[in-house]
Amino acid sequence: MRMEENSKRRTRRSTGRKPKTDPAVFRYGIKLTSEENGNFELLFEKSGMKQRARFIKAMIFGREMKVVRIDKAAMDYYIRLTNFYHQFQAIGNNYNQTVKAVKSNFGEKRAFALLRNLEKATIDLVVLSKRIIMLTREFEEEYLIKRKKEEQQNGG
Repeated sequence: MRMEENSKRRTRRSTGRKPKTDPAVFRYGIKLTSEENGNFELLFEKSGMKQRARFIKAMIFGREMKVVRIDKAAMDYYIRLTNFYHQFQAIGNNYNQTVKAVKSNFGEKRAFALLRNLEKATIDLVVLSKRIIMLTREFEEEYLIKRKKEEQQNGG
């Protein structure tokens, strides 16, 4: 009697992963030449997918493939430019705090002299920011736009 109760208990409790309704059980094997394998690896790398099996399924069944290319140089430039922008924001905050402190802690003549020095530094920052904008536009024109045209001509 106890054996029957134990077997019933086991069937009631299910542990582990639930079985799939339509498991993938069919396997296919293919052989590629070294040239074909090189082309396959190139396409796989361009696809950005992490699993070869899913990539192969997508290619066989004609699903739309999204190719995402990450340009390391452009990404690095963008990150540095973003960090630089945050530094500019911090300088703006410090600028406002400095003007307020100079006005409240110094006499009129001393405050005027200090603010004149601050104004010169601000003009230098404005010149620097214009140079950054010019370099960014130059980078976009020379590198990014040129690269897009090359990719379109190469059919990529």
